[in-house]
Amino acid sequence: MSGAGRNRQNGAQNGAYKQKGSNERNGRRDRSENSSSPKKYNDRGASSGRTERVARSESPNRGQQRQNTNGERGNPMKQSIERGAPPKRTGNGSPSVSRGGRSNEGGGSHSMIGMGRIKGEWMDIRLPDNLIGAPMSVIGKALPLPPKLLSKLMRNRGCILQGPNLRLHLFPREERDFPSDWMELNILYEDEFTLIVNKPAGIEVHPSEKGQRKTLAHAVAAYYEMSGKDVRIRHVHRIDKDTTGPVLYAKNEFAHYQYDKAMREKSIERIYMALAEGYVEGNKGKIDKPIGQDRHHSTRRRVSDTGDPAVTHFEVVERLADHTLLRLRLETGRTHQIRVHLSSINHALAGDGMYGGTRGVISRQALHGEQLIWRHPWTGEKQSVRAPLPDDFNQAVNKLRRN
Repeated sequence: MSGAGRNRQNGAQNGAYKQKGSNERNGRRDRSENSSSPKKYNDRGASSGRTERVARSESPNRGQQRQNTNGERGNPMKQSIERGAPPKRTGNGSPSVSRGGRSNEGGGSHSMIGMGRIKGEWMDIRLPDNLIGAPMSVIGKALPLPPKLLSKLMRNRGCILQGPNLRLHLFPREERDFPSDWMELNILYEDEFTLIVNKPAGIEVHPSEKGQRKTLAHAVAAYYEMSGKDVRIRHVHRIDKDTTGPVLYAKNEFAHYQYDKAMREKSIERIYMALAEGYVEGNKGKIDKPIGQDRHHSTRRRVSDTGDPAVTHFEVVERLADHTLLRLRLETGRTHQIRVHLSSINHALAGDGMYGGTRGVISRQALHGEQLIWRHPWTGEKQSVRAPLPDDFNQAVNKLRRN
C-alpha cells in the first residue's frame, strides 16, 4: 500500500510502543521527528475479546485513574488497544492494495506526483524533471490538493518551493476538539492520513446531545492524546449506536477533503453483515426505496415517497432457522437505511425492536460492518479493512445453526 505502513510490534516494554520498519518508496515520517507510525493490526483474539496491553500513558486531566467501557474505575492510567482484523493481506503480509492510484477512477483526482517523505508536520517532495522550474500554478495541477487548500498553504507559508524541492505543511499540530475518555479501542488501520476504528455496540460515534461523554469521538481523542498526536477528530461517516464495524477518520484537512469528496461520489464502499428474520426470497436483490423521517417519532425513519433516494444491494450468505444471513452493500448512506429497507420487505433485523425485529437470539439489531473499502487520499490506491463478527452476533448465528 502507499504511504507509510509499518506493523506495530507485540510485547511493548515499559508501556511504550515498539516500532520497527524501514522507509518505503512512497515516503514516510522520519523517525527523528517523533511522529506517529502507520499501523496495520492482526486479528488474533479480537473476536474473543482478548486485548493486548501495548501502551501506558498518564492523563493530565484524569489523574491516575481511567474509566473502561463499562464506566468502572481502573488501575493507573493505561490504554489498552484491542487488536482488530487486518486489511486483506497479500503473500508478503501487506494489506491488499490495487495499484494504479493515479487514475481518476472512483476516487476523484489524485496526484501525478508521488508522495514525498513525511517529516514531522511537513511532506518533502522531489519534483519530477518536467516540473522543475515551473510555477506553482502549474505544479499545483499535478498535486491532489484542492485549489482552496493549496491557496491556504501558500498564504500561510505552508507551501515552500526551492528549485526541485517542494515542502507542504500538511500535518500541522491541531487542538483536539473533544475531551478524552479512556477506553479500549479496536484499531483496524492507521497511517498519517487515516485512522479506522472498529466500533463496538452500545457506543455512539459522536455526541447526540450537549454535554454527552464516552462516545467513540472521546475515545479517539484519548488515543490521540496517549500517542502524542495533536489531531482534530474528523469522522467521515457514522454508524448506529448498536451497530458494530469500521468507522473512518481523517487525520488532517487534506485527507478530510478527499474523503468527503469520495463520500459524495459514493466511492467509499461499506459492506455489512445482517441477520434478517424469515426466509429472504432469491439469492440476491436490490431495495430501491426513498427514506424520510417518521413524523410521529423523531428518531425513527420510514420509507416515504418524499424522502431521500436510498439503494441497498443484498445477497444471501446462509439460510438459518427462520432467519437469513445477508451481506449488504450501501449505494447511499441514509440514517437507519439497512434497518428501514429490510423492515420494508418484511424481514426486519433480528433484535431490532424499533423496526419490528424480535430479541429471541440477540439483544440488539444484528448488523455489523464487515468491510470498508476506500482509496488512499494522495495516490488513489484502493485499500480495505475487514472487521471480525462480534461475539454476540457469532453466538446468535451459531445458535440458529444448531436449531
